[in-house]
Amino acid sequence: MPENTRVAVISIVVENPECVAEINGILHDYSDYIIGRMGIPYREKNISIISVVIDAEPDVINRVSGKLGRLDGATVKTACSKK
Repeated sequence: MPENTRVAVISIVVENPECVAEINGILHDYSDYIIGRMGIPYREKNISIISVVIDAEPDVINRVSGKLGRLDGATVKTACSKK
């Protein structure tokens, strides 16, 4: 792993289950950077929440977040470490 990596949490709120396959495909493409992942179905609201912890260079984190954020039916927010 290069020295200039950051740890980030990518939070995904899935409101359209049809985009889940695309989410999984994107996460699979970047699986080498993923430390862990947790998915929570919230059946009462008919949504799912996915948290992904990633250790990567800032441009990789931005690329993953951007691809996920462009999906229709998903809202994405990212928080990065400063070091």
